[in-house]
Amino acid sequence: MSNAVDINDAAFEAEVLNSETPVVVDFWAPWCGPCRKLGPILDEVATEFGDKVKFVKMNTDDNLETAKNYSISGLPSLLVFKNGKAVERLVGLMPKSSIIQNIEKHL
Repeated sequence: MSNAVDINDAAFEAEVLNSETPVVVDFWAPWCGPCRKLGPILDEVATEFGDKVKFVKMNTDDNLETAKNYSISGLPSLLVFKNGKAVERLVGLMPKSSIIQNIEKHL
């Protein structure tokens, strides 16, 4: 079971931009093989960070507006938001240690 909450274009501002804690947005699509492999890794990362970081998932097939606004062209893409601004972009399947390192530098 995923620790990340599924959000849509309508919820993006409230869940991500207005969040008081840093947010990692996982942009994915059902047809994306690497996205499916990244899911369990992100669940582990989310468990390690606990309440320090919020994790959300956004299906780009169903939420084109937000994906376009943030120039999401490769999947999976992780965007780290802090104080309503995208501060880190990670594209592609990567090891858990790299994901953790790239999130930690924004805490």
